[in-house]
Amino acid sequence: MISSTDPSRPATTPTSCLRSSEGHPVPLLGVSLSGEVFGGAARLVVRQRYRNEERRPIEAIYTFPLPSEASIAGFAMECAGRRLEGEVKEREEAFQAYDEAIATGHGAALLDEERRNVFTASVGNLLPGEETVVEVAFVQPLKADEGALRLMIPTLVAPRYIPGATGGERTAHGAHEPTDKVPDADRISPEIARVDYGITVDIAFDLGRDVAIESPSHALAVRREEGGRQRVSLRSDEAALDRDIVLIAAGAPGVQAGLVCDRAAGQEGTFALTVVPDLFDAQRSSGRRDVVFVVDVSGSMQGESIDQARRALRLCLRHLAEGDRFGVIAFSNDFRAMEPSLAPFTQRTLEAADAFVEGLVASGGTEMLKPLLAAVGMLGDTDRDRVVVLLTDGQVGNEAEIVDKVAELGKGVRVYTFGIGTNVSDLLVNDLARRTQGAAELIHPGERIDEKVTAQFARATAIRVTGIEARFEGVDVGELAPVELPALVDGEPWVLYGRYGQPGMGRVALRGILRGERFHLEVPVELAAEASRPGLAALWAGARVRELEESERALSGKRAEAMRKRIVDLAVRHRVASKHASFVVIERRTGDRRAHGQPEARPVPVSAPAGWGMSGRRGPVMAALAFAAMPKRAAGPMTGGPAVMRARAVAPAPAPMAADADRSASLGSAPAAGGLLSRARQLFQPSAAEGSARAAAPAGAAARGGPRGAQHGSGPGAPPAPAPSAAPGATESHGSGLGRVFEEQLASGLWERGESTDLGRLTSTARCLAACHEQGVDSAHPIYGAQVAKAIEALCALAESLLQRGGADGEVAAALAAAYLVAGGRRLRARVSQVGSTTASEAVREVLNEMGDAGALRRRVEALRGA
Repeated sequence: MISSTDPSRPATTPTSCLRSSEGHPVPLLGVSLSGEVFGGAARLVVRQRYRNEERRPIEAIYTFPLPSEASIAGFAMECAGRRLEGEVKEREEAFQAYDEAIATGHGAALLDEERRNVFTASVGNLLPGEETVVEVAFVQPLKADEGALRLMIPTLVAPRYIPGATGGERTAHGAHEPTDKVPDADRISPEIARVDYGITVDIAFDLGRDVAIESPSHALAVRREEGGRQRVSLRSDEAALDRDIVLIAAGAPGVQAGLVCDRAAGQEGTFALTVVPDLFDAQRSSGRRDVVFVVDVSGSMQGESIDQARRALRLCLRHLAEGDRFGVIAFSNDFRAMEPSLAPFTQRTLEAADAFVEGLVASGGTEMLKPLLAAVGMLGDTDRDRVVVLLTDGQVGNEAEIVDKVAELGKGVRVYTFGIGTNVSDLLVNDLARRTQGAAELIHPGERIDEKVTAQFARATAIRVTGIEARFEGVDVGELAPVELPALVDGEPWVLYGRYGQPGMGRVALRGILRGERFHLEVPVELAAEASRPGLAALWAGARVRELEESERALSGKRAEAMRKRIVDLAVRHRVASKHASFVVIERRTGDRRAHGQPEARPVPVSAPAGWGMSGRRGPVMAALAFAAMPKRAAGPMTGGPAVMRARAVAPAPAPMAADADRSASLGSAPAAGGLLSRARQLFQPSAAEGSARAAAPAGAAARGGPRGAQHGSGPGAPPAPAPSAAPGATESHGSGLGRVFEEQLASGLWERGESTDLGRLTSTARCLAACHEQGVDSAHPIYGAQVAKAIEALCALAESLLQRGGADGEVAAALAAAYLVAGGRRLRARVSQVGSTTASEAVREVLNEMGDAGALRRRVEALRGA
């Protein structure tokens, strides 16, 4: 049952004065998001409120997004004081039932899945002056990483690049014509306009402990309730539907290994098995990597997104090591590579890559497939670890083609994706990573790029068990999802859904290959006779449907039709949406409430994405204005709704300017490298303002390397909200000062001050390591640990060289003291001690004797502060 309460909205709303491009009042009054976050999942409800301000019945048509990993769990309509629950039918059957209802004067609502993250709600026969509320309920698995639980809800279907030649029959009201590459382009391209409806939020977090809830996207208000629950709303009454809503629960409990069930007595049950592999016995991979970075520089990346991409690339490059090879490809309408083949990672090639990245400018279309295939070709077929890193906002129309071809032609290549911006297409970035055994990260403006990049490279280099097979013993289970099991990655939660008929106890044996050797892990399981885990069945069914739909794309003829029927049967039985099955709800009317004649269709326009120029002044992106000013169809406004649209083609519209159409833009260059010593001093001796900011950071943020999105956080000690005119994230630093310092790390792992001498590099590196120690960062740090370890190894090698030459004993002694302070493990500490044990230097030997005394080491480092 979907909750019928909507505390975030008043019972009545003044008449809307907003009109569409055809001059008709927009029937959508507003949207609300409510629900609950518990454990590793969320149960949420989107409520859309419609009102007919015209004198005759109309049909409202609204194209809106949901998270690509969500499973629809309910659809309902409220009208004339009645609440009606929807049912799932085969897509065409659902449409016929809807069409028959509105043609005969009844009320109806239809929910169609266009893409896994794009849906269309059609509400037929809205009567003059009457309000109708449509509810969409869904469950969504959440990602927990380094003590932070992340919930991201998209709010609009952003314009995207549509490749291919125009052609095909129109079936909807979108701004784009269908093409041979994107035949449903008219179903995923709502009109862009100024809109005055918005969204409210009311979400309860019930995580069993007090957490700090932050947001890089919106200013929040958090209320604490009994039992440790926290209720989150927006600080403003209503927010524009122009950017993703991102909520981060810092200090949330991590994902726990184990098995949970949902089963009513005497019925079939559902289980979810979670394994968090600990492969610490296997040493960290020392194998060499081949990495190609592919960065989107299309028009939709203008503004904040391209700046984020530049920073992410600089950090990515510095996580490579000597012996690695790499390439960089930038793409828009076409693509260009830094070099035609892979380059060895050296200081010279790092500087060349920095220069290439600094020159990136965003403009043009998003032809993504060719550069990704070029990256796969550049990697070739070797026994080295092969990785593609993609940075994009993902706004393309041919996601399925891209994912299928890269997965097919890039066998053995893992793709790690960064979705950058305020309106990321999570479908593309998640599917591409999942199908290639990679991982996805989403970066909203204001979030810590250094944290995200480091987490991705930790996954890319983590130990993994491949070729996983699962065999259940002692219990009978069926219909696992996914069927093709992903790799077990050290420290990463691994989840398997399934169904069972009878309760019982047994075990599951997981087998695979680890470093060329056989791997075996046994996990006990207990399938409960009765258990309640709301939403678990929908999560299983959604995962199963998604997998079957992917399999269907490779089939044809009778096999494809049989698979389609199987998907429909699964969706209908378990009440989940699919591209082949839709929700429909019908209100049987009598008397004066029964309409006469075909209602006119009223497509709902959507806001331009945040950062687009909609104010009339020159903004970083002007495509939205082109949409708003676009000539309309000579045939006049579309009428008839889906019934007419599916029955005949309509007069084609003039081709609109694509969201990524080539446009002139000039973006400021990235800050030049330099000022390293000044930044290190600021970190070593923070200003009063910086100290206050750290003191005000929410609990848990400091443990992850600093406040995350603190400018827009909430809770105890949160800073005041920004002025209403300030865009969220505008005042947030793109990264901590420490993150900026790591961006300037040399390929060798050292740092370099003004003069390029070995002694200068030693001193600069020691000062930066001292700054790390001051900030509580060592080689075991989850964010910067790998780069600290790389610096320690390089400093030790340089110290040995300087000692052999003589004359720098004091500087080497202080540098070794700094290195030892941030060496977070026996091996690294032994490496530092080894330098001191092989020299006759009295100063260095004194440091060796002090290595158990952190206070003494810190005093030695003090001399570096004034250098």
